[in-house]
Amino acid sequence: MSDHRITEMRIHCVSIPARAVHSHGSGDVGGINVALCELTTDSGLTGWGEASPWPVFTGTQEGAAAALHVHFRPLVIGQDPVLVEPIMAQAERVLVGHPEAKAALECALLDLTGQIAGLPIAELLGGRARDSMPLSFSIANPDFDADQADVAQIWDSGVRIFKLKTGFADHAFDLMRLEKLRDTYGDAIRLRIDYNQGLPAYDAIRHIRDLEAFRPEFVEQPVRMHERAALAEITRAVDVPIMADESVFNVRDAQQATATRMTDIISLKTAKSGGIRRCLEIAAIARTAGIEVYGGCMFETSIAHMAGAHLMAAVPDLTLGCEFYMSTYYAETDIAKTPFPVRGGHVHLPKTPGLGTAPDPDALARYRTRLLSHGDS
Repeated sequence: MSDHRITEMRIHCVSIPARAVHSHGSGDVGGINVALCELTTDSGLTGWGEASPWPVFTGTQEGAAAALHVHFRPLVIGQDPVLVEPIMAQAERVLVGHPEAKAALECALLDLTGQIAGLPIAELLGGRARDSMPLSFSIANPDFDADQADVAQIWDSGVRIFKLKTGFADHAFDLMRLEKLRDTYGDAIRLRIDYNQGLPAYDAIRHIRDLEAFRPEFVEQPVRMHERAALAEITRAVDVPIMADESVFNVRDAQQATATRMTDIISLKTAKSGGIRRCLEIAAIARTAGIEVYGGCMFETSIAHMAGAHLMAAVPDLTLGCEFYMSTYYAETDIAKTPFPVRGGHVHLPKTPGLGTAPDPDALARYRTRLLSHGDS
């Protein structure tokens, strides 16, 4: 318990254009549309969290904002912010689904708790296992010439891991891009592949075997999220490791994944699982079965990126890195007061108390499309 009490919640709907359209097996994305949760205490502290939905994945910006404003506001006003577990347990009871909104609420509470304790969020989770982690950048522009120019620029900044989004065009286009990247950068480039559910189950094994010649480190979510039996069959049939993303949202999914050995790797995302602590539970389940985990992201600002960085810093075993690149390389701008800490191809976790970042007021005002506070409907 602490002497602090939450006195206000404000929801900022924010939309930031992208520098280029990203194409995925499950849809195209042209910007970042999030709902930021701002909690204020009677002592003047402010905590931030971000709901980063995607309509074809978890939900909508409007739905996340409504979940926070209508359903979660009554749970926090007057409460001690360090009571993270009791408040989040109530959030689970009052509203089904909306994991991205729950992630935002939890992050804002943890931000306040860390500030009160004088500790970064990663230290509240049991201590950081690392201060930095390698960054992966996703190649998803349907204009591959533009993508190659971006890759060259990002390569010069020190990034060596690139994940190719596949399945939104024909198989020959995917093979051409892989061949070009491998020929250009040789063994120095670490390639990954993400289908975003873009392959038909009956033909997925053939497609993936064709790609194995280019030595990808893993292939992510080749089939639809509910086709878990097919995913397990693919995992057993191919040599390249398979990663589950959309097929593992929560602890129950992780238990099924380990019981059936349907995947080699699980992508952790706070927005799909309901927050940092739920992701740590999934990571612990995966670890018992020898399944690797990876730091995935949605279409996010630095606020959600930093939450993900604290999560991945606290995961004991991390060999595959993270993909918290959106605010640095994808968005028109980074709305944070200080840029997201990417240096030399790595994300570097700050040691400041709490989350370690907050929106810049001017940038927030520029990109905010709606503000919800007490009394708004």
